[in-house]
Parts: sequence; C-alpha cells; structure tokens
Amino acid sequence: MSDSLFVRHAREFPAGHLLFREGEPGSEMFVIQSGLVQVLKRVGGENRPLATLGRGDFVGEMALLNGKPRVASALVIEDAQCVVLDGAMLETMVTRSPEIAVRLIKKLASRLDAADQLIQILLNPDPKARVMLGIRRQAEAFGIVDSSGVALNQTRADLAHAVGADESDVVDVLQRLGRLHITREENGSIVVLDLSRLLEFMELLEMPQKFEAM
Repeated sequence: MSDSLFVRHAREFPAGHLLFREGEPGSEMFVIQSGLVQVLKRVGGENRPLATLGRGDFVGEMALLNGKPRVASALVIEDAQCVVLDGAMLETMVTRSPEIAVRLIKKLASRLDAADQLIQILLNPDPKARVMLGIRRQAEAFGIVDSSGVALNQTRADLAHAVGADESDVVDVLQRLGRLHITREENGSIVVLDLSRLLEFMELLEMPQKFEAM
C-alpha cells in the first residue's frame, strides 16, 4: 500500500475504541498499520473473542463486499493506526492491482477456514482439548511471527473465553506445554515457541484415539 494512500486515509484509534459494532451497517473497512484489534462475536449474551489482528491484517471487509450488517464487532486493544477504506476505494484498488485482489481472496479464505475450525473446536466435549486446538488455531490463522516464536496476542482469559473453557483448564494446558518448552507467557500474552513441536505433541495425543477407532 502506497505511502500517499496511508497519509490521505490513515487514522489513529486509541485502545478501547470500538471500530464497529455487530449488527450495524458497514461502509468502511480498516487496514491495520500498527497496534492490535480484537474481533468479537456475540454468543450466549456475551462477547466472545474470535481473533486478535495486527499489522498487515484488515477487518470489516465483509460488510463492504456483501452489503450486509456487521457479523462481528472490532475493538482496538492497543493504540492503532489504520487505513480506512470505503467501498469505492476498495473496488478501485482491487481493479487496479491484481496483487491486492489475490491477497484479499487469500485472507477471506483463511478467515472462512478459521471460522470452521472454531466451530469444530467448540463441538469438542473435552475442555483441555479445546484449549489445545484453540492455541493451534490462533497461532496458525492469526499469530504474529517474531524472533521468539508465534505471538497469539491472547491472554489466558481470552483463550478460555474463546473456546468455552475455564481459565483453570488453560493454566493446566499452558503449564504442561511450558514444561515441554512449547509455549510461554510474555507480558500476560501467550507465545508458541515452536509451532512444529506443538503440532507433533497434538499428534501424539491423538494417536490412542486413532488406534481405538481402528
């Protein structure tokens, strides 16, 4: 995205600012340049975090593409700068830049896959299994890779809320993964130190069930 476009359409939003609310009509989308934005969905009378998005992610595009009300809310949880685009601007960008169009399609496909994964997670009767699956989903779909691993930008409480588990279940799982040097917590947020080891560990846990099903 060009610097001139950023200068013309960038806006700053403080932590705690609600970019948009579920159920409202939407005429803008937001491309995150810095900071963090949490996507929330109303479930059972309370807002449940679906994802935490950072630099390079975008949010609010569905209302522009299908003309329907917002399907979720978006809350700024760390002071953010966003490029704010309306429908006409998005259409112009997609028409003029195949690269942007492909990126948008890939992001939408990833979002749909993540939503399907969340449904499957919530159907699992074992709360600790839901926690493990939730960590994997957040790392693969929304994690931010840096030198220390994959930052989930989720606290214990966020993760518990997202997968419908007690925070004590999250603590138990994180302690076990911590002893195996697969995860750790930094400033209250969960970091996956080695995603490949997490996947291998989950595969080992699933093996007894696979043999029972044979």
